[in-house]
Amino acid sequence: MTDIRKQLLAAFDAEHREHLQAIRSALDHADRGEIDLTDVFRRAHSLKGAARAVDLPAVEEVAHQLEALFSQVLEGQQSLDAPTVATVRQNLDLIEDLVADMSKPPEPKPQAPTVPASTPASGEPESPAPKADATDSGAGSYLRVAAEQMEELSDSMYRLLTELQADEGIDDTLRQIEQEIRGLRRGWDQLYAQVNALGSAARQESNAAAIRSGGSFAPRLRDFDQGLKTLFRRLSALSRDRRQSRWSIEQAASQVRDNIDRVSLVSAETVFGGFGHMVREIARKAGRDVHVRSIGLDIQVDRQVLQALKDPVMHLLRNAVSHGAEIPEERVARGKPERAEVTLELASRGGRLAISIRDDGRGPDLRRIEQVAIERGLLQPRSPDHPPPMLDQLLALVFAPGFSTAAEVDRLSGRGMGLSVVAEAVRRLQGSVLLRPRYPHGTEVLLNVPFTAARQPLLLLEAEERMFGMPSHAVERLLRLRSDGLESVEGRPAARIEIGGQDVIVPVVALAALTGSPNAPLPTEAGHVKAVLVRHGSRTCALAVNAFHDVRTMLVSDVQAVGLGELVSGTVLLENEMPALVLSPDKLVDHWVRNEGRLAAGGLGLAQWAPEDERRARTILVVDDSITTRTLEKSILEAQGYEVLLSVDGIDALHVLRSGETIVDLVIADVEMPRMDGFGLLQAIKNDPRLSTLPVILMTSRADPEDVRKGLDLGASAYITKQKFDQRELLATIGQVL
Repeated sequence: MTDIRKQLLAAFDAEHREHLQAIRSALDHADRGEIDLTDVFRRAHSLKGAARAVDLPAVEEVAHQLEALFSQVLEGQQSLDAPTVATVRQNLDLIEDLVADMSKPPEPKPQAPTVPASTPASGEPESPAPKADATDSGAGSYLRVAAEQMEELSDSMYRLLTELQADEGIDDTLRQIEQEIRGLRRGWDQLYAQVNALGSAARQESNAAAIRSGGSFAPRLRDFDQGLKTLFRRLSALSRDRRQSRWSIEQAASQVRDNIDRVSLVSAETVFGGFGHMVREIARKAGRDVHVRSIGLDIQVDRQVLQALKDPVMHLLRNAVSHGAEIPEERVARGKPERAEVTLELASRGGRLAISIRDDGRGPDLRRIEQVAIERGLLQPRSPDHPPPMLDQLLALVFAPGFSTAAEVDRLSGRGMGLSVVAEAVRRLQGSVLLRPRYPHGTEVLLNVPFTAARQPLLLLEAEERMFGMPSHAVERLLRLRSDGLESVEGRPAARIEIGGQDVIVPVVALAALTGSPNAPLPTEAGHVKAVLVRHGSRTCALAVNAFHDVRTMLVSDVQAVGLGELVSGTVLLENEMPALVLSPDKLVDHWVRNEGRLAAGGLGLAQWAPEDERRARTILVVDDSITTRTLEKSILEAQGYEVLLSVDGIDALHVLRSGETIVDLVIADVEMPRMDGFGLLQAIKNDPRLSTLPVILMTSRADPEDVRKGLDLGASAYITKQKFDQRELLATIGQVL
């Protein structure tokens, strides 16, 4: 058995015992109605996934039966009566037996006994040898330490570092005293020279009184001068010793911190190593052929972080198969390779752990997401001629509690738990999660969390005399904006900022307005506004504050603030023992989007995202028989950096698309055209396997609801009517489609 396999089974052994104990404890209180069925169901669900990850199908099957039973109890289809509780306990015992049988070492070969084997006369079994806490495998000694003790040790170390950071104030005071004494010394040297000059002049004039006066005063001056020099030397030596001592303490504390981190960090392979096998198995059972790639599993991460992310990553990988991967025949029909690909990649970016789960499947079903959002009351129904929600707003809804687009419940799709479990786990780690479509097809989910669960680099901010911490990884830049240079968008302040080579209109929002003071004005100082530029996905926002303070690595406690809810990811303690709230940048941006929906829908703060290897000028094919319309759209699009091709009708457009001479990213087509109209062009594109994934926007003067419905039914990504044509609407629609 490989070392990785041993580590996986050891982790599962500890986890399954925790789940069994929690479920049994809950059952003990079932007769009094004090059982938390949601927690019990979640544990059965997690146990099933963990068993699958370590390839224990028998345990997985029993856990699945428990999950199904608890699901029926939650839905009111089954009562948790005495026979049901007995059945659950039997299944728990069965799981324990199955794991125990798996864990039994092979029977040792019998050796010839030196004395006859016999049972003690008393009939009592022989006492087993005591288990040692420390073992020696020949390669070194090992001591088993509880994970909680390691976490407490790590927390204590970082509290010490926090105290050392707070101690910097003493050094500042000491340096200030040293400078003051240095200045006093210079002033005294000048005064001493003047007194000596006065004494010399008196002696030259043979003024006996002056000589007597100077003679009696001179020794006192010399003594004072000598004492001042001695004090200055002692203070300088003390200051040097203090700096040297502090440097040595910081170096020693940093070394201890690094050693503790090394003990706490483990290879991601130990937790995620079995996921490739799991994905292949569930894909095989679903009749799908999937190639699984795992990249960066050798990266070292805090064990606590990996354990917290285990279930969310498993959930996302299952989603990549159940919601993304098509059957081979469907993939071939779409012009894709017969074998689907799912990739799990871990990397270090900006001092944080970035996890990408991506596939080359169907991509997000935007219509289904919108339909479910309307059913759950998260979105209002819209008329066919009304533009769809912005892409980032729509995709953010999938992380709402209980949101699921699964048409039916099975082992592959889960039980409607949705992606909220992912968002909640990432939030607890003070991280962020983002879902986005891939180009040209597929889906990617990005998780961004700290390498360690306890400490974070934070930018300390002040807004309306309150201190806040902002995770430094989310800070794009610090801004100092001229207040008279701000623009106004529908009565709201905004700034024009260059981001990634694009000129973006970014909303400027008082941080205090998002954290409890809705009517707070923009804080200004000397005609300028200080703001921190934060980003979530493709959306950017400038948060105005009263002051910036320093960046510190601090212990973040998972304490929620009353009244701010999801905007706060934790708290930290400052030098004066006052708490400061740690804000969640992505939730702040989401909060602005929800409360300024009209401005957000207009594309305010929206910067087009693309990976480094995909940042090329997007090419748009404009199809319209009107030369005026073609010229207008071409000028608008080229001003935004797009490459533009022109066609006079549908037949001409198909020639351009099928020639393959240029990669076209988007088609904007009129409906009423000679030879082949927009509907015919759209249908031809969707029926061509090589072009079927190409997005098409229909833009026409025909605003009849039936025409709009026909275009959307044929697969149009959006339908814009020329009567209400607005340049911002067109660019915002293109932004969400691409």
